[in-house]
Amino acid sequence: MTESAQLRSPAALQQLFEGLGLVTRSQALTPLLQQAYKAAYVSDVTLLIEGETGTGKQVLAQAIHRLDQKRSGFPFVTVHCSTVNETLAESELFGHHRGAFSGALMDRQGLFQTANHGTIFLDDVSDLPLGLQPKLLDVLQRGVVRAIGSDREVQIDVRIIAASNRPLLPLVKENQFRGDLYHRLNVIRLALPPLNMRGDDLEILVLALAKRHKELFQPVEAVETDLLTYLQTLAFPGNIRELENAVQRMLFAKTEGKSLTFADWNAQAEREDEGGGEDLITEVAGSFWKAICHSNMPLTTAFRDLEREVLHVALRLSRGTRRDLARRLHTSERTLYYKMRSHHLGQNLRG
Repeated sequence: MTESAQLRSPAALQQLFEGLGLVTRSQALTPLLQQAYKAAYVSDVTLLIEGETGTGKQVLAQAIHRLDQKRSGFPFVTVHCSTVNETLAESELFGHHRGAFSGALMDRQGLFQTANHGTIFLDDVSDLPLGLQPKLLDVLQRGVVRAIGSDREVQIDVRIIAASNRPLLPLVKENQFRGDLYHRLNVIRLALPPLNMRGDDLEILVLALAKRHKELFQPVEAVETDLLTYLQTLAFPGNIRELENAVQRMLFAKTEGKSLTFADWNAQAEREDEGGGEDLITEVAGSFWKAICHSNMPLTTAFRDLEREVLHVALRLSRGTRRDLARRLHTSERTLYYKMRSHHLGQNLRG
């Protein structure tokens, strides 16, 4: 391995990948960055990146491509396997000759040929139709493609990086994904953790996302502790993509200051809830009715218990003042105070 491919220090790796769009300060991601950095210099090896939706699989793939000294000057081509039309997919991937089928009015180069000498990124490869999987396997094994309507095979030189938001091995065991293709793709496996396992990265991610969308509001120089503490309690099923949407809403709603605050979060949450609250209320009402039937309690008692639990959750998750919470609940501070007293809830919320 050349000197330039030697593993760098964690801080240097973080700085390098941050410049390529993958922002982290978490020591837990150091092994991943080391593997990705090393893989970039082994430019003929196939990679499989696994991780939940929104964790940054495409960002990591593009970073590896840009670090690949052999391929970075050539195209990075993305194939969205979940949207591939099986009828047209072979033409899309491998090309066709004029007259090969109805509508083929001219020769067309496939995506594999477009990516020649560069990288082809197979996003959501777990959704690739089963009928296409043997053809992809053949490309991986022999390094050739043949356009529809042609009797000539064309040699290609591409790096393949596949990504999946579901672990592929269980799909192989369930016969939903070809085992031989899985083993061809799984030469080097990189696993991106979900956002809720990257608590140390929340502050730098929020600031990086705020900088990315500085046209909405600028400058943002800090994230207040109350907001960070609250963000660490959230599941973020949409991961970084979900966090980015929230940051955009916070910036759009913001009118002053240089820090993002818990009040900014509340403001964006209200915007997010607009139009979707009715469905949530319907869902909760169904669960509430089942609880009444199960416990056989009077409706008035059930409503009182529900109010206590709602306030308990609100108090547990709130990191603001009693005024902030009252505003969030669309009630007065006085009413909130008396309700807290009547339910014997803690009085430690700041005034």
